[in-house]
Amino acid sequence: MPGIANGGILHVRGPNVMAGYLKADQPGVLQPPVSDVGDGWYETGDVVELDEDGFVKIVGRVKRFAKIAGEMVSLEVVEKLATATSPAMLHAASSQPDPAKGEALVLFTTDTALGRERLQAAARAGGWPEIAVPRRIVSVDALPLLGTGKIDYVTLKQWAEAA
Repeated sequence: MPGIANGGILHVRGPNVMAGYLKADQPGVLQPPVSDVGDGWYETGDVVELDEDGFVKIVGRVKRFAKIAGEMVSLEVVEKLATATSPAMLHAASSQPDPAKGEALVLFTTDTALGRERLQAAARAGGWPEIAVPRRIVSVDALPLLGTGKIDYVTLKQWAEAA
C-alpha cells in the first residue's frame, strides 16, 4: 500500500469466506467478490503487516488513514500521540480535503489547552512521526458517540469536512 512501509491491504479467499453478494437489481444472481488481487478474493479493508514469524498483524483500517502528499497516515497514530500528550482528555482524529496535499488531519479534543506546538514537542520527544501532528485542532465539549459508547467516526468526518 503506498505510504505504508511494511504492510498492505488484506485480501482473503477460501471455503470460509462468503461466496458472493446478492444484489437487489439482480435477484437470485450471486456475484462473487472481486478485488485488486483477482476474482474470488475479498478485500477486508484491514491494513496488515507480517511479523518475523509470518503472523499477520492488523495495524489499522483503510478508512482510518489519511493520504497526505502521497503518504498514508494512521488516524489512530494521531489519536495515540494526542493521548500521550494529554492523557486526561479525549481525542479523535479525522481528515478533511486539502487542495494542495490531498487530505489534512483534523484533531477533535476535549482539551482546550492542547495546541500544535505541544503536539510537535511531544512528537519529537517520543519519536512520533512529524506528519502525525495535525494542522487543525478543534476543541469540543464532547466527542460524538454511538449507542455502544464508541466514537462516531461518520459524524466526526462530517465535522472535519465542515471545520
